[in-house]
Amino acid sequence: MKNLKRLLFGAIFVTLVILLIPTNTWIKSNVKNQELRHNTRMVPIFWVPGSSATVNRFDGVFKTINSKANSKHSVLKVKVMKDNTLKYSGSIRPGDQQPFIVVGFEDNSDGYETIKKEAKWFNIAFNDLNEKYQFGKFEGVGHSNGGLVLSFFLEDYNDSNQNQMTKLMTLGSPYNSYETSTSTKTQMLTDLIDSRKNIDSNLIVYSVLGTENYSNDGIVPEESVQAGKYVFQKQVKQYTQLTVTGVNAQHSDLPSNSQVIDLIEKNIIDSSSKTNKNRPNNAQDVKHKDS
Repeated sequence: MKNLKRLLFGAIFVTLVILLIPTNTWIKSNVKNQELRHNTRMVPIFWVPGSSATVNRFDGVFKTINSKANSKHSVLKVKVMKDNTLKYSGSIRPGDQQPFIVVGFEDNSDGYETIKKEAKWFNIAFNDLNEKYQFGKFEGVGHSNGGLVLSFFLEDYNDSNQNQMTKLMTLGSPYNSYETSTSTKTQMLTDLIDSRKNIDSNLIVYSVLGTENYSNDGIVPEESVQAGKYVFQKQVKQYTQLTVTGVNAQHSDLPSNSQVIDLIEKNIIDSSSKTNKNRPNNAQDVKHKDS
């Protein structure tokens, strides 16, 4: 009887040890990944163009910003295809703490259904990049529907405990589509409002509105851009609405507007990247293969 009890206790002990080994391995692996994200110095800025625009949409913006920077920002472009595959172009320079990553889409048509698909496709690209670079924090700039794509990504896919977006700037993003009054809320705005609690409360948001006249930027009604407040106000750490007027304040010209670029440089670009003179001259670019 005693031998039977010893055998029973021994079997239980061995079983517990076997069960604990993979658990301990998973914990160590998870802690290691968390440490990698915590210790990484890279905080990339993701740029998402609007409908009908390609991954080259922000080339002029990058040229202007880099012309003033002592340490130029690398530019990596990712095009997400309809079959979920990724096409990379460009590269990220080793040691670049704030590279520019543009995510565009093969299907860049207008419409709520497409915007939701693009949020899913953005998540595919984001996960692939995060696996390569293990960044813990990131920022975002979205023009027009690109701002909506980033907003849906934050609500539907992003886990801020793993990867935290610290700042978001939207440029002429139509949160209530083409409606001229928020008394009529579109399904898109309603869905964004319903899921707003999924957005990290520490996020800082800047909503930029361009005006061609007193009611719109030539395409998007002011009220639609301003409807973003129903998504972000009292949910995020800070929500600021900004209006630009004058030359290049029309909807399609917003990314190249000098006032907008100034806002991006002051509120999104890390000030240290403007004065960093320690970039190695012989650094080699990291090339990406399409996946």
